Amino acid sequence: QVQLVESGGGLVQAGDSLTLSCAASRLTFSPYDMGWFRQAPGKAGNEHELVATIAWSGGTHYADSVKGRFTISRDNAKSTAYLQMNSLKPEDTAVYYCAARLRGVSSSSGQYPDWGQGTQVTVSS
Repeated sequence: QVQLVESGGGLVQAGDSLTLSCAASRLTFSPYDMGWFRQAPGKAGNEHELVATIAWSGGTHYADSVKGRFTISRDNAKSTAYLQMNSLKPEDTAVYYCAARLRGVSSSSGQYPDWGQGTQVTVSS
């Protein structure tokens, strides 16, 4: 079974930067499409909100709310996906999850069968 482990979360101030990592194991990483999602308390439906995706080919997609501030990347040799977050805002506060799927990148969290346990990011104003 695929295992995904996120790390790098923490408490920062508005304007700071953080880099999240998602280490994958028990899979051949390179063919997988990866996504970062977040779940903030108190939001309607409390659904997993898309942050960014990166396809096996390296193609990327970002939510409008993070475009220009966040960068998703991957290192297939290390079986790891990253999310570089700059100019953090209080509204970025959430638990951040990475997810993996085969057969095409998707913006829908429901299309990802494999998930990590999440890492908390808290941005104070």
